[in-house]
Amino acid sequence: MARIRFEALVAEALDEIPKKFRKLIDNLNVMVEEDCPPGTNLLGLYHGVPYPHRSPGSYGNYAPDVIVIYKRPIESISRSDLDIKDHVRDTVLHEVGHYFGLGEAELREIERAVREQRRGESR
Repeated sequence: MARIRFEALVAEALDEIPKKFRKLIDNLNVMVEEDCPPGTNLLGLYHGVPYPHRSPGSYGNYAPDVIVIYKRPIESISRSDLDIKDHVRDTVLHEVGHYFGLGEAELREIERAVREQRRGESR
C-alpha cells in the first residue's frame, strides 16, 4: 500500500476515536514509520507519560508524547487492504489506550469487545 494511503488510514482511525476522548488528547504526535525497531515485532508503540500520570496544567511544557504506527509489520499480517485498515484501526486504538493509561489486559478486553461488535455489524 502506498505510504500516503496508509497515513490516511491512520488519520481516519484517529478521527474514529469518540469525541469525548479525542478532546482530551493533547501534546501528542502520531507518526508512521516503515519498520519497527530491529529485534522487535511491533505494530505500534506509545512513548510518553500516560494521561492519568500527568500534573494538571503543566504538561504542555514538555516534548509531545509520540505514537508510532509501523507500516510493514501491519502489511505483513494483512491479506487485503481491508485487513490493513482494520489492523491500523486496532493498533491506533491500542496505542491511544496506552496514552490514556490503560494496561495490556484492559486493552485486550476492549479489543475483544470491538471485534465482537464488528462481527455483529457485518451480519
